[in-house]
Amino acid sequence: MTASNPLHDESPTVHLDSTAHLMNRISSQLARQLSLVGPDGRRRPEPPPVPERPGRYPHALVVVAHGSRDPRALRTVTALLDEVRALRPGLPVHLGHIELNEPLLADTLAALGDREAILVPLLLGRGYHIKRDIPGTAAASRVRTRVAGALGPHPLLAEALHARLTEAGWRTPGDDATRRRTAVVLAAAGSRDPDARVDTARTARLLAARLGVPVVPAYATTASPSVPDALTALAARGRTRVAVASYFTAPGRFATQCAEQAPWIASAPLGTHPATARLLLHRYDRAAAPASAPALASA
Repeated sequence: MTASNPLHDESPTVHLDSTAHLMNRISSQLARQLSLVGPDGRRRPEPPPVPERPGRYPHALVVVAHGSRDPRALRTVTALLDEVRALRPGLPVHLGHIELNEPLLADTLAALGDREAILVPLLLGRGYHIKRDIPGTAAASRVRTRVAGALGPHPLLAEALHARLTEAGWRTPGDDATRRRTAVVLAAAGSRDPDARVDTARTARLLAARLGVPVVPAYATTASPSVPDALTALAARGRTRVAVASYFTAPGRFATQCAEQAPWIASAPLGTHPATARLLLHRYDRAAAPASAPALASA
């Protein structure tokens, strides 16, 4: 039996046909190989595996990514996991995807054998994947697991969003007139689950507290308002100096689309920002804490 652990501080899976599945597998393998090529065109040596120390870390960390047809997403997630390993040497860190990329979560869990694992979704809010897909896959495996909640909302995400905006050219308005014209649209993927929208709205409030200007949640698909609608509404209120904060874990179609709609600056996705890596470990630690141990059971 697999237990769920929401751990909050503040569309069903699509089955690919065989051709699409093969193409995505090839893209995944190619992205992995490209990540080993340096700027001079020479192949980087693969890093030696970090020895596992089961006595210190009895639970492996399995980061659960959504998956994407965009090869940049897999490269980004792979690099993020390297950041996690650097922060926690000796911790066994594995990757599993919900769809579209290899390895799939079910295959990752099958390869763990009799290890215990903490599953940490690389997802920013509650929704179908958090509530159904990931716990369902975990329950069907033989691995003893515990599933952490979504990454967001959390102050570390607001920290990463602020940093990405600063990289894109954000500066806190220095006078009242500029401040009254300034706002930020927090561009997220979108979900039909109302809890997902609640989580995005809470992240928007955390970011607004850092920036000192209004931050409006908006969505690339499914939920409303859309990013263009949010920009139009802000302009009608005199907010014409508007940045778009990319609330995506990695580059992809939706992140690119939202950035192109920005009337001023647009930040990069969260990607490999150190705060994201720290948050993955925070969720792992919370789920692996002794108080959580009784809920860890085998299927």
